[in-house]
Amino acid sequence: MSSDVVGLQTTISRSISLSGIGVHSGENVSISFHPADPDTGIVFNRQLESGDTVSVRAVSSQVGSTDLCTLLGKAPDRSIATVEHLMAALYALGVDNINIDLDGSEVPIMDGSAAVFIEALDTAGLVNHSVKRRYIRVTKPVRIEMGGSWAEFSQHNGTRFEIDIDFDTPLIGRQSWKGEVTADTFRRELARARTFGFMRDVERLWASGHALGSSLENSVVIGDDDKVINVEGLRYRDEFARHKTLDAVGDLALAGAQFIGCYRSYRGGHKLNALALRALLADQSAYEVVEAPARRDTVRHGELVAVNAAAFAPWAL
Repeated sequence: MSSDVVGLQTTISRSISLSGIGVHSGENVSISFHPADPDTGIVFNRQLESGDTVSVRAVSSQVGSTDLCTLLGKAPDRSIATVEHLMAALYALGVDNINIDLDGSEVPIMDGSAAVFIEALDTAGLVNHSVKRRYIRVTKPVRIEMGGSWAEFSQHNGTRFEIDIDFDTPLIGRQSWKGEVTADTFRRELARARTFGFMRDVERLWASGHALGSSLENSVVIGDDDKVINVEGLRYRDEFARHKTLDAVGDLALAGAQFIGCYRSYRGGHKLNALALRALLADQSAYEVVEAPARRDTVRHGELVAVNAAAFAPWAL
């Protein structure tokens, strides 16, 4: 979202499909995106082996496990895992309403980034509804701490992320990405940053039933000699910090609305992002729900006016 924000809700113009492998399940998954009506939100529809379909809204209250990815749904056999990269793409492009159908338990990892999802959404095209979009505007600081990690929301006239990571390995060390997240900056600076992991953790992850679909085609892998194993190397010098920012964008998209404010974190991850968002939404004095005062193509942040927050709580549905 930029300093000039679109004041109307959006969806995609036409349906489009992709297929790929689940990075943890190792299963082949087909996923389709379909236009949705105003105020639908983002809804995942998982086809079960029984032939039944379970629908899960992409909102904070539906977040289950956050161990190695962000998972929606409380029951393992009715959940959708690894939603963060897709959610980041939807958020960055301003897609408010969409139905997402998939025939597996996990969103396909594609190349480990959000780039393929951005390309698919561009191909489908976006269209405005005639219904106003609502935003969550941070009105006071909210901070949480978890061991040596912390995260906080603060007031800001825009949508800003300041993400610091700190790994005990010379290849990564302390890195940061700071900036306004707009469709343009996301495409240029974040979308192609891939997920990453360490070769030393592979056997442990496999034993626990994770990373079964992980490969050099969808992950940056760091070897025991503290070097990137992937032949092509890194896409950005600080790809690790950029990917952690991409993850944060996707995790905060589960607010159920675009937010206006600044999000900072140090040594964060999916769990910290989820807890920070939950803390913000639990404190009704820390935010307000706002919308454009009148129908128009664009509106500045300062022109947004507060509406009845109690009547609009997508994160609680």
